[in-house]
Amino acid sequence: MCAPTSMCPPLALCLREGTQQSHSLAENTVLMKCLRNGLISAEPLRQWMASLYFVYSALELEMYNHADHPVIGRIYFPRLERTLQLENDLAFYYGDNWRRQIQPSRKTIRYVMRLHAIANDQPALLAAHAYVRYMGDLSGGQGLRAKIRSALKLPEGLGTAFYEFEGLPTAETRRAFKGVYRDALNQLPVDTQLATQLIEEANLAFKLNCDVMHELASQVKATVSEATWELITHENLPGSTAHLPPPIELVSA
Repeated sequence: MCAPTSMCPPLALCLREGTQQSHSLAENTVLMKCLRNGLISAEPLRQWMASLYFVYSALELEMYNHADHPVIGRIYFPRLERTLQLENDLAFYYGDNWRRQIQPSRKTIRYVMRLHAIANDQPALLAAHAYVRYMGDLSGGQGLRAKIRSALKLPEGLGTAFYEFEGLPTAETRRAFKGVYRDALNQLPVDTQLATQLIEEANLAFKLNCDVMHELASQVKATVSEATWELITHENLPGSTAHLPPPIELVSA
């Protein structure tokens, strides 16, 4: 089995370095650049949150269903679940009958189908999707929360529940929990082959996420000026992992 030794690097590090290009591509989608620059309006945001609702509902259902799996069980942290938080946000943006107003987009359906497929065929790969989603929510997602609240002038306590984690109210507590999560990843009972598959699946998770965001580009364009659109679409932001060393090669222990 693959253990965190000099011959086989820690899985958390492998995932981080093995997805740096995909991470950068995600951060350079039009939707994400507008979010990071505080240029978002309510319509594309609520559609984005609706897509996230379908994705997290599928992911968290399958994580729950496989909580006894030898890999998934070790990184199953119910406190990270976002489905109920997204329900609160959707009720704010759409009203009490929000369930009747939202539908998954074509790319969202593809994302959800992938989650259910690997849950049936190779549940361990769900760990890659959980890593991509939750580590992002605990990291860059916190900055997005502030940008959204400022751009939309949201009422106190409404509209950004997705980015709020009960029991992790500060940057320090979130940073500490990310350390716990990385330690859990590093202790997963995976061999070199599975570790490689997890990295590949994490890259696919980023791509599926990008595809959903690309679908919303036209809605974003409709809410900004032509000059702002040109600036945003030609801006290239280095991802937070874009300048790391080359990915570590996995070696069997």
